[in-house]
Amino acid sequence: MVKASFDPHVEELLAQCEECIDYSFSDRTLLLSALTHASGASTRLRSNERLEFLGDAILGMIVCETLFNKYEDILEGELTRIKSVVVSRATCADLSKELGLQKFLFLGKGMTNSPSVPPSLLADVVESLIAAIYIDGGMEEARRFIGTHFEPRIAPVAEGNAGENYKSDLQHLAQREYSKTPTYFLVEESGPDHNKTFRVAARIGDMVFDPAWGRSKKEAEQNAAELALAKLNKSS
Repeated sequence: MVKASFDPHVEELLAQCEECIDYSFSDRTLLLSALTHASGASTRLRSNERLEFLGDAILGMIVCETLFNKYEDILEGELTRIKSVVVSRATCADLSKELGLQKFLFLGKGMTNSPSVPPSLLADVVESLIAAIYIDGGMEEARRFIGTHFEPRIAPVAEGNAGENYKSDLQHLAQREYSKTPTYFLVEESGPDHNKTFRVAARIGDMVFDPAWGRSKKEAEQNAAELALAKLNKSS
């Protein structure tokens, strides 16, 4: 076990965070790094940015593996859509809020005085924690954390029961941020007349998003809107 000497207040915060995420670190310096934003670090190399880079890849790989094994009858395009939503910045930010990670973050003074932490920062800390758990405890511990917190989010997305108003949400976002209304266009259709599937993409102005499949044009448009929202939330 790696022992490090921390301020008593820091020790208490780290212990509380371990309880929230249900993982005890052998090397608590990894946990501290995962919780430290660049604004609160002495150098950017001491922040959670490198851990975020690794955690993003681990999260994507494990979710892809789960989808591949669990949904043997779903094609690549639909698997990509589900994965994009499940690992999106919006999903990570929501999980961060659920776990109450905001109170454990080490931020610079300017960020500390802000009434709320940006969603992008909340998303980053989840990816950083995944990497820190992986380095400290190995892939199985990272897989357990991801399975606990992300796997329950897969089925609602795969079954189309999550966010039935994606088109409405995308329209509100597009009008608010870009003063434009989203449009949808058919990319391709497949299958016999009695059992067709449709591939539709969303467009906002000059921005064209990845297409999504659906068993009807309406379902495909909802799925395409969902994919566009995930992309916009990630880029923001």
